[in-house]
Amino acid sequence: MRVTYRAALRGHSPEQVFSWHVRPGGFERLLPPWERIEWIGHEEGGGSGGKDDARSVTLRMRRGPVSLRWQLRVRSDPAHHRITVESTSGPFTPWIHTTSFLPDDCGGCTLVDEVELAMPAGLSVGRSIVRGELDRLFRFRHARLARDLARHADAATHAPATVAVTGASGLIGTALRRFLSAGGHRVIPVIRASRARAGAITWDPARGRISSGGFAGVDAVVHLAGESIAGGRWTAEKKRAILDSRKKGTALLSRALAEAGGRVGVMVSASAVGYYGNRGDEILDEDSRPGRGFLADVCRAWEDATAPAARAGLRVVNLRTGMTLSPAGGALGQMLLPFRIGLGGRLGSGRQYVSWIDLDDLVALILDALIDSGLRGPVNATAPNPITNATFTTVLGRVLGRPTLLPVPALAVQAVFGQMGRELLLEGQRVLPRKAQAAGFRWDSEGVDESLSFQLGR
Repeated sequence: MRVTYRAALRGHSPEQVFSWHVRPGGFERLLPPWERIEWIGHEEGGGSGGKDDARSVTLRMRRGPVSLRWQLRVRSDPAHHRITVESTSGPFTPWIHTTSFLPDDCGGCTLVDEVELAMPAGLSVGRSIVRGELDRLFRFRHARLARDLARHADAATHAPATVAVTGASGLIGTALRRFLSAGGHRVIPVIRASRARAGAITWDPARGRISSGGFAGVDAVVHLAGESIAGGRWTAEKKRAILDSRKKGTALLSRALAEAGGRVGVMVSASAVGYYGNRGDEILDEDSRPGRGFLADVCRAWEDATAPAARAGLRVVNLRTGMTLSPAGGALGQMLLPFRIGLGGRLGSGRQYVSWIDLDDLVALILDALIDSGLRGPVNATAPNPITNATFTTVLGRVLGRPTLLPVPALAVQAVFGQMGRELLLEGQRVLPRKAQAAGFRWDSEGVDESLSFQLGR
């Protein structure tokens, strides 16, 4: 079985598109987020940085309780602008995927993906299913590639930066690391001292320690680390861990940057729309007063902890992030199973507002926050169209092709999750991203239907 897919990438030369693919993060950016695929690692071949020879890539794929390893050989040919990915073991063998980068008549690039794979004889139904999944995959790949190339082209007037990232292995951190690296930036993860490795900055927020001189040569810092607010009831111990991880970690990082006296010029620090508390249908922007409740208190302490960096002259951006949409994790990742089996429904009244943002738009907004000197202080990292929980439920069901007829009563949510269920699931905020809009930021997914369709490959 052989299939071919083409994409016209105007404004980007074959050399530029090829370079994006062979940089760190490029391969991973094109993995489908709706599939449970884990990047295990790679081993370089005899070439220079994997760009002109070959490397072995290992993935882990999960389907239900089944876990499969898939090993691939990736060969890059810069002389002919060609990349070949061949399966050496795993569920899809034989598999040969060749990507060619051809010049068009306008100075742009025509991307040609050719896939060859073997199908068992007589399985015509299986052939049509595989073809449908490949069509879905390459529509997504070409769309994400075009979006990423456009984002980096918009930022091309700024020199590639060296960016230190805390929380680099989380949902947002992983996407950001791959997005920046494929775009030509250098990313240095800030990791726990117990996991120290070459090329990383180490820290221990609980003990107030961070590697001395670790920020030498760093241009900017993105701070995403913090104890998860989901995953069960908020016991006194859990609440303390949530607050301390944000307050102490941010304060430690902020003081270290203030004392470093280096060239770090900007700190982009995560916060959340929980800052505004439960506000019903009140329209909120960055100038709105803080709300009440545990999450609001945490967000205020979180943002206040960046003060030492701001006083030292760094440009500090506090990203008040909404619900980040990606099937790879976060809230949407947890919702998918019940919705896919037809058990999804609105929570409580369904009238509480959900301020959300597509994961791809979020990492692009972080890039803008790094390079736009006009962005500082609180910045709402949300899409411009917040919706109610009932509307979100309906749209997700429609995208998945599943009914959403089983509402979850508020009493049941509170009985199971306690205060976490009330503040995180039954209360909401109607947040508008005024500062991002004023700065000219462009959302690829302004509507939740666009985001869900893209992220779920629908």
